[in-house]
Amino acid sequence: MPLLATGISHHTAPLETREKIAIARTDYVQEIETLCALEHIEEAVIVSTCNRTEIYSNGPHGSGEQVRAWLQGKGDLSDAEMQTHCYVREREQAVRHLFRVAGGLESLVLGESQIVGQLKDSWQLAQEAGGVGKVLDRLFQHAFATGKKIRSKTRIGDHPVSVAYTTVMLAKQIFGDLSSKTVVLVGAGEMIELCGRHLREKGVSSLVIANRSLERARELAGQFDALSASLADLPSVLHKADILISSTASPEPVIHPAPVKAALKQRRHQPMFLVDIAVPRDIHPDVSKLDSVYLYTIDDLQKVVKQNISKRSKAAEAANTDVVEAVDEFMRWLNSARASVYLQNMHKQARQNSNELVARALRKIEAGNDPAQVVTQLANTLAKRILHLPSTRLRQAAEEQDDALLKAAYRLFEPEDET
Repeated sequence: MPLLATGISHHTAPLETREKIAIARTDYVQEIETLCALEHIEEAVIVSTCNRTEIYSNGPHGSGEQVRAWLQGKGDLSDAEMQTHCYVREREQAVRHLFRVAGGLESLVLGESQIVGQLKDSWQLAQEAGGVGKVLDRLFQHAFATGKKIRSKTRIGDHPVSVAYTTVMLAKQIFGDLSSKTVVLVGAGEMIELCGRHLREKGVSSLVIANRSLERARELAGQFDALSASLADLPSVLHKADILISSTASPEPVIHPAPVKAALKQRRHQPMFLVDIAVPRDIHPDVSKLDSVYLYTIDDLQKVVKQNISKRSKAAEAANTDVVEAVDEFMRWLNSARASVYLQNMHKQARQNSNELVARALRKIEAGNDPAQVVTQLANTLAKRILHLPSTRLRQAAEEQDDALLKAAYRLFEPEDET
């Protein structure tokens, strides 16, 4: 019963390839049902995000090729594309891969926590579709616990690794609760949009967006329920800014010392946190000389980002120990569960042979045959039936020089030391 992780991710394939096999959430249940209808697939969970599409499956030998063929057909990928971009992890390697995914160790941004929710959604949808049985349920429960342990123990997600998020976290370090602060965002590009999103997530309720194009400022302000202003009106709103983040494409500074000094006077010199993430700079460097002003540039932020990436990398190294321990624990359970299945099958077959031969022996005794001869014949026949298959397999192993099976047989059938 191979446990498999089959997929394509940002580690192995470009975006245009990942797009081909991406599976919409609304299609999960149907696709799980399709997978589980294949001959060798007993359980299946699909995980599909912007960075990966992976199928975790369990079933008899031969299931790996079926899953791979299904994935290839789903994206209409060539054999060459599959050879280049698709990976298949088996058994222990599949378990290790999922646990690393759950811990954020395989993410594009090391340590990001969004993947945990995505894994839980995938597992839940697979359950609804009947794709989750005993093995995959236990596997994903272990994955969730491992991811939680990694985050709480190593705190891998505590260190921001994007300029936009680092900006917001620095503001939070300076002011603490941001909910009562007013933030002025200068510009209307992607970086400002990301900052606006992070600020809203941190509870900021008062936002002002100032941009050279007032129309674009209003458009972006509509996304965040913010006020809008033109760059020409910026000096009149500067005094409101507890925090100001600027990222425009201007070749010259758009914020100079004089308007900031006037704003500080209106604020009665309450501190202002200014962040310039533009290149060339938006905020004149002399602004940093003013009292009650904290000015950070893109270089300052990138230093923090690099430090945090280093901290996350060290946390990831520490997390590897947790992954190894979790994999070992799950594999012990899995091997024990599979051993139980094998033992149940052995006992069932032995009982069937025993019941059949006992019934035959009783009929012979009732027919007047010598009981001692009947019992002897029963014992010999039962021994032959029990030993036939192991004997055949061991002779085959000897001919094929299968040392692993011969060593296992030695451990299984070695007589106990009676001394």
